[in-house]
Amino acid sequence: MDTACLHFQYVGQGNVSLWTQSDVCWQCPLLPRISTRQTLNSTVIAIDTAYSTQLAIYDQSNTSVCNINHTNNGWYHFKEYGSYQLMIQLKATGQSKDNGTYSCNLIITDEDEWEMSLPIIVAFLLYLTLGLAYILVMFLYRKQYFYRILFCVTTEHLVESDLGAPTSINPTDGNKNNEKKSSKRLKSLDTFRGICITVMIFVNYGGGQYWFFSHSVWNGLTVADLVFPWFVFIMGTTMAISFKSLLRKSATKWQIFRKICQRSLTLFFLGLMVNSIGGYTDMATFRIPGVLQRFAFTYFVVALLQLLFAQSSDPNQYKWWAPIRDIIDYWPEWLANTVVVTTYLVLTYGVSVPDYNCPKGYVGPGGLHKNDLYQNCTGGMAAYIDRQLFGTSHIYQHPTCKKIYNTTVPYDPEGTLGTLMSIFICFLGLQAGKILIIYQNGWGRVKRWLIWSVILGVLAMILTKCKQNEGWIPINKNIWSLSFVLALAAMAFLLLSFCYVTIDMYGWWSGAPFFFPGMNSIFLYFCHEVFHDMFPIAIKVASTHAAQLTMDLWGTTFWVLVSIYMYYKKIFISV
Repeated sequence: MDTACLHFQYVGQGNVSLWTQSDVCWQCPLLPRISTRQTLNSTVIAIDTAYSTQLAIYDQSNTSVCNINHTNNGWYHFKEYGSYQLMIQLKATGQSKDNGTYSCNLIITDEDEWEMSLPIIVAFLLYLTLGLAYILVMFLYRKQYFYRILFCVTTEHLVESDLGAPTSINPTDGNKNNEKKSSKRLKSLDTFRGICITVMIFVNYGGGQYWFFSHSVWNGLTVADLVFPWFVFIMGTTMAISFKSLLRKSATKWQIFRKICQRSLTLFFLGLMVNSIGGYTDMATFRIPGVLQRFAFTYFVVALLQLLFAQSSDPNQYKWWAPIRDIIDYWPEWLANTVVVTTYLVLTYGVSVPDYNCPKGYVGPGGLHKNDLYQNCTGGMAAYIDRQLFGTSHIYQHPTCKKIYNTTVPYDPEGTLGTLMSIFICFLGLQAGKILIIYQNGWGRVKRWLIWSVILGVLAMILTKCKQNEGWIPINKNIWSLSFVLALAAMAFLLLSFCYVTIDMYGWWSGAPFFFPGMNSIFLYFCHEVFHDMFPIAIKVASTHAAQLTMDLWGTTFWVLVSIYMYYKKIFISV
């Protein structure tokens, strides 16, 4: 997968070589791929098709000899399973074999534009058809068309259908309905969480081995980078509601604190269990950080802050600053999170890494970055802190930048320093929850969420200069950069607004099928990790995008079906 065949042919005397580099490898040197000394003037190599590739031809004095025709200044995005020929020909203009000009032509012998995209299109249309079929069936069921077709319709039913059912004149009935409606569970929150866990399962299973369903190599953003921070965000949102419920039930702060500790320890222990999957655990190389471990620490810190400053009532709803009391009433929490973000920024950009001669503020991928200048500086201070706390052998050994940048040192994307920023995005999710419980008007809530989305999005664009690599603080999931957290929080506010309007306010969407996995999200996450390589979830298939996508979609669908079964059996597992 993600490869094409490049036939390299050289006609002439002397030596020439082909050098290449991927465009996703930022500030990396070209690397030699073919030399005529090694290949007797003709060979075939595999070329990457996930990203554009830069091609250059050098002679024996390492001088570029020509511009390759049919490329964009040497750049070309090869298509998967395509076949190409790179013809290099020396045209002599004198007696010396080194005196001449080179002709360089890239010839396309076989290229299919739809080869990689077709499986995604087919899968999208299939699930869209299933979704529309589900909507139609539920519509017919609610309208009782099935009963009209299969059974005889009674006179009473005909009368009510034609004339309408009697309307209650008892005003207390309406009040009861309103009271019931106001106290019902917000399905939009479970749907949001269900979207996160469903996409997370899909990308963890491989996402069809498409690059955009994998995590970013370093800077940048892909689908896989969205779900973890969104999950942390919605954890903060539901935290606000659960704390309000506990305080209304007159739970003491000591009782709530014990619950916080219990949940944090449970999440951390489950994370360690997930890290031990794959056989007997070697404690000498056992990884300590992880997704659930970060959930645990983030939850503990944010929940503890909320416990200290949470309010069971709304005493300032009639003050002149009441429209922004969701911020002012919780100013100590804002102050604490300002300290958290400042600490992250100072440690990341203001402190020199003691080992490997890494410069102050370096947060690059190391390896080939900046022409091998900082080869062992992957992740900068974030990696250094993890090495000091856990040891080199107890953190993630295969960072996403390893293949492209030839990184040699381990780096853990769920490390300690990045946890500070996950605390911040969880707090922003908590802010969304405060808006939900303080303001009762539906559109008032949505407007505030949208304002937050715009503010955070604009800040992210300023920090990145709307560029992938050249901004002041590029979007980077590996180090959980400030711009990454701001951008993902902006998207989360926007997605929450969409779910709330379409599900809870107007009922245009039931939240299905995402609502069901959202009710047992932690259980599904743990189980999908434990059983990821077991039948019937995983079956060995061909190494093609179509086959891999089919299996990954099936694995995801399997857990969605499990969540639907658990929902109707009223099985809800939480920690």
